[in-house]
Amino acid sequence: MRFDVITLFPELFEPFVRVGITRRAFESGSVELHCFNPRDVATDNYRRVDDRPFGGGPGMVFMAQPLLDTLSVIRAQRQDDAPVVLFSPLGPHLDHAAVQGWSDSAGAILICGRYEGLDQRFIDAHVDQQISLGDFVLSGGEVAAMALIDAVARLQPGVLGDQDSHHFDSFNPALDGLLDCPHYTRPEHWEGQPVPPVLLSGNHQQIAVWRRQQRLRATALLRPELLTRARASGALGPQDEAFLGTLPMSDRPR
Repeated sequence: MRFDVITLFPELFEPFVRVGITRRAFESGSVELHCFNPRDVATDNYRRVDDRPFGGGPGMVFMAQPLLDTLSVIRAQRQDDAPVVLFSPLGPHLDHAAVQGWSDSAGAILICGRYEGLDQRFIDAHVDQQISLGDFVLSGGEVAAMALIDAVARLQPGVLGDQDSHHFDSFNPALDGLLDCPHYTRPEHWEGQPVPPVLLSGNHQQIAVWRRQQRLRATALLRPELLTRARASGALGPQDEAFLGTLPMSDRPR
């Protein structure tokens, strides 16, 4: 899997590939990361890649030609038809299903925008997909690119210490798309707060029931739309519905 990143700040990605659990993905070669700076293909003495917007207005606009020239360099190296992705508020929100799809792919070419945006003509002609992290604006697409690559890298074989651990993440289909349950470790008592007794019982069946109920409760309270989606897909059984019916009205989805 290979990700090529078009960015004005490739140095931001240098520590990203050297620290944390996901560094294993880069060290093993299961995920390749290559950064390309459009200034390297700029033709003027100032290595300029932006200009003032037609029609006036604040800020600057990323020029189309440096982006296209950078894309051409990447295409020549990749020798494939990898999709071109732009991180933009206009795109759908990145979610677990999309990350899972990317994890099974050959990668992509990621464009990290800057300024007021990219020349729309480049977007229309060369961008295959736009992705947003949420309803807020970043100063550039680098953080979003790292978020996508990190989420994808941790799903690669051999990256996590326990390869099955990601199946218990929030949003995972293995948990019917619910939020994860609370987790506890030693000591058994901390600042007057005990660990829930069921987790010390050794009864794995009861522990499984407790964790399922905690996932249902958290999802109903914090992300009720996920509960609605799970219900619509038939993922909730009679025991789930019975437990949800015992929740205080303040914890029930509205």
